[in-house]
Amino acid sequence: MKAAVVGENGLEIKDIAEPEIKPNEVMIRVRACGMNRADAMVASGMVHGRDGGAGTVPGIEYVGEVVEIGAEAQGVKPGDRVMCTGVAGWAEYATADWGRAVALPANNMSWAQAATLPVALQTMHNAAVTAGRFKAGETVMIQGASTGVGLMGQQIAKALGAKLVIGSSTNPERRARLTEFGADLAVDSTDPGWVDQVLGATGGEGVDLIVDQISGYVANQNLAATKILGRIVNVGRLGGFTGEFNFDLHALRRIDYIGVTFRTRTVEEVRDIVKAMKADLWQAVEAGALNLPIDSEYAFGDAAEAVDYMKANKHFGKIVLNVDG
Repeated sequence: MKAAVVGENGLEIKDIAEPEIKPNEVMIRVRACGMNRADAMVASGMVHGRDGGAGTVPGIEYVGEVVEIGAEAQGVKPGDRVMCTGVAGWAEYATADWGRAVALPANNMSWAQAATLPVALQTMHNAAVTAGRFKAGETVMIQGASTGVGLMGQQIAKALGAKLVIGSSTNPERRARLTEFGADLAVDSTDPGWVDQVLGATGGEGVDLIVDQISGYVANQNLAATKILGRIVNVGRLGGFTGEFNFDLHALRRIDYIGVTFRTRTVEEVRDIVKAMKADLWQAVEAGALNLPIDSEYAFGDAAEAVDYMKANKHFGKIVLNVDG
């Protein structure tokens, strides 16, 4: 089969062996892949060891038809059209744990549209609802809201009854579009006055919940913008992996600071994440109320160009690789 493989000189399309299916897995004939920053890092050779390096096939988000199932697979059969999260998805065939393969809604969704959804739905539902304990009527801020995952976070908060949704983006053009995807207020996280804007919009209290994809330089401002007994969920580090942290302000406001990642989840934990997401959101997905804009689509042979485009950080919404031509 053909696959995008990390080589010594960058990403290359090569012929490699098809993956071997495990008892808990399903085999997918991949039709399209959603591109994520983690994929771009792997494809650029920025990740080494167990999760990357030369010879690695990137791809944590992909859609297609089930062609084979393992002996332990449940709720899925050959011929099903599914959206998946997993590894090594930038290929003509990929495997996934059966619990991470979700049947596409019966609403004529295209492969490209479906490829934008799995990571965003799972990540933001887990961050906001499970880890962040979001409840209807609360106020929510999404730091880094112009990413695909961030845009989905805004929509999820609004769909589940948030009283106020605030999104941040450092790019003026992208920031201006946040209100199209659920934001009531859009701020610039590099503007020193953004905390005052948030406090002004919340009667001086701050937000109940921040889902933070930036971290780094916004850590202390997040503390100041979160109400007493509020929660901050650290789901991304676009602004840096380290930074200053005001421990006294954290204690004074009695904030729960919660870290999440999929990298240390067990198979069973991810199945639970998918199940919880579907229970809360699938009706809205089927109705088309939760969706992401496709910024651009690339042919599979142009995967390296797609990676370069993502690294340039000029996109709004999702970049999609079309594997089936």
